Amino acid sequence: MTTSTAARKPLAALAFGPRRPLLTGVVFLVTLACGIAQLVYRPLYDHVVRDPSYIDAGQWYRLLTGMFFQDGWASGLVSNLVLLAVFGTVAERVFGRWRWLVLYFGCGWFGQLMSYLWLNPVGAGNSMCVAGLIGGLAAVVLMAPSRYGVLPPLQLRIIALAVPVLAVVDTILHDNHGLPCLLGMALGYLLLPNPNH
Repeated sequence: MTTSTAARKPLAALAFGPRRPLLTGVVFLVTLACGIAQLVYRPLYDHVVRDPSYIDAGQWYRLLTGMFFQDGWASGLVSNLVLLAVFGTVAERVFGRWRWLVLYFGCGWFGQLMSYLWLNPVGAGNSMCVAGLIGGLAAVVLMAPSRYGVLPPLQLRIIALAVPVLAVVDTILHDNHGLPCLLGMALGYLLLPNPNH
C-alpha cells in the first residue's frame, strides 16, 4: 500500500483479521446484557463488583465479573460500550480473533488484579480491557514502518507515541488503566500479526 493510500485509510494496510467484528459484537452484547441486568436489579452489583474484602474471603470470581459490570452505572455502561465498539472493531480487524481475546481479557484481568492488589481496590468495568486493546493498537502503529513497510499518518504515530507516556502518568496518578494499556503494548508487540499467514 502506498503512503497516500495509508494516509486516506491509515489502518487498512494493517487489517490482517476478519472483516466482520463478530467477537467484538458478542462481547459487546454480553457486556450490555450484564449492564442492563445491573441497572434493573441494582443489588446484583454488590455480588459481582471487585471488592477486596470478598475476594480475600475466596470470591475470586469477582476478578472476572468485574470486567462485565460497570461501577459508572448507566453512563459508564454507555461510554465503555462505545469505546469497545470503536477500538474492539479496529483491534479485531488488525489482530484477528484469538489475539483480540488475549489482549482484551488478558489485559482486563491483569488490570482487575492490579487494581485489587494496589491501585483501586473496589470497582468494576470493561474499560481496562479496552485499554489493553488501545495499547496493542499503539504497538502496531509504531511497528508498522519497520515490520509492514507502512507509514501511518503523522497524527496517528504521535498518538501512538503518547499512549505509553499517558499510561505511565495514569499509573503514577493511581488510576488503574495505565498498567493494562502498557501490558497491551507489550502483548501487541509480541502478537504482531504476520501478513503472510
